[in-house]
Amino acid sequence: MDGVLVIDKPAGPTSHDVVARVRRAMGMKKVGHTGTLDPMATGVLPLVLGRGTRLARFLSGAEKTYEAEIRLGQATDTYDAAGAPLRSPDTRAAVPGASRPSDSEAKPAAVPPIDPGEIRRVLSGLTGTYLQAPPPFSAKKIAGVRAYEMARDGRPVQPRAVSVSVRELNVLTIEGTVVVVRLTCSAGFYVRALAHDLGSRLGVGGHLQALRRTRSGEFTLEHAVRLDLVESDRAAALDRLIPLERTLETLPAVVLTADGERRALHGAEIGGSELLQPLPEPLPERVRLFGSEGRLLGVAERSSRPGVLHPVVVLG
Repeated sequence: MDGVLVIDKPAGPTSHDVVARVRRAMGMKKVGHTGTLDPMATGVLPLVLGRGTRLARFLSGAEKTYEAEIRLGQATDTYDAAGAPLRSPDTRAAVPGASRPSDSEAKPAAVPPIDPGEIRRVLSGLTGTYLQAPPPFSAKKIAGVRAYEMARDGRPVQPRAVSVSVRELNVLTIEGTVVVVRLTCSAGFYVRALAHDLGSRLGVGGHLQALRRTRSGEFTLEHAVRLDLVESDRAAALDRLIPLERTLETLPAVVLTADGERRALHGAEIGGSELLQPLPEPLPERVRLFGSEGRLLGVAERSSRPGVLHPVVVLG
């Protein structure tokens, strides 16, 4: 049971709850996730099982695609529908990562008619690479303390802005004060913050009303299985398990000789006669290592020595 099991996460449980339920259902301890989804969010949640847990760090940094429903006219303290309403923010809160007046200082305002063209214009300014301030209710640490713990205690919270990227952002529908968008973004991007910043720039406030992740790296909803099916039919869940050999397919594959395989499994550097094929040129930062019989052995990085690979994860 080594591989990736992609869960179509339902709304409600945390990602850690899903991991715990899959551990019980599959009867195994080695289960982890490759990036959390908020409790209210649904969709693609790839879980790594067995030896697959060793590959989690390579999968967690992948690009994500979401469909998000944003309600304009009301900001909340969590930036989503689960939070407490806040007064409408001042439009000076527009620039991600910039200082802004506290929500308690902002004046409440009625929601005026919102021009769809203005919504699209503002969203276009939230694409590309920029600094994004994470929500106060987030897992980001401030002086070693989770931001959400400080926020729950009523302490001032301003997580440090981080660089994020939005490669694509398309408006699907605009109906009244509800905007539905599809976006593809870097790991670590907060769609809740996008909703908050959109409402802030428009001067009416806004929050995330619903969120569905449709892709995480190479995994999509086509790979996903419902959590209740995993819990009710273990055999059916195993049929949907993606083997390790079909993961990280964006990394080039390097096939080793028997001697190269032995060296790689002991973490020793490999190259030259230990490879069954020439290395790709230019040599990328990372490659997948395969045995001659097609088994994934691990992941290697290029060494400081030309033409040599250094295994960084070995599956054994």
